[in-house]
Amino acid sequence: MVYAGPIILGFLLGFILGSRIRDNPESEMNFTTSVYIVFIIVAIVVAYFFGPFPWYTDSPFANGLISAAVGIIFGKLILGRKSIPIETEEE
Repeated sequence: MVYAGPIILGFLLGFILGSRIRDNPESEMNFTTSVYIVFIIVAIVVAYFFGPFPWYTDSPFANGLISAAVGIIFGKLILGRKSIPIETEEE
């Protein structure tokens, strides 16, 4: 049986965090496809070692952590795409 609570809450929190990630035009850091792939692989490995909460027996993974990682990616792709120009004060 899959418990929906940690999955929904993890996704919502991840989505909110992902929507706050913005591209800075002055920075040379970019979110390429390889960054997303490495992020998902690391999240799955960490979720495996965390394991489920003691009373959840649906899978050997921490479902909330995996859904939060997916939420971060979806939030970044849907709402975090636009870059905000940095305003400078001119005298």
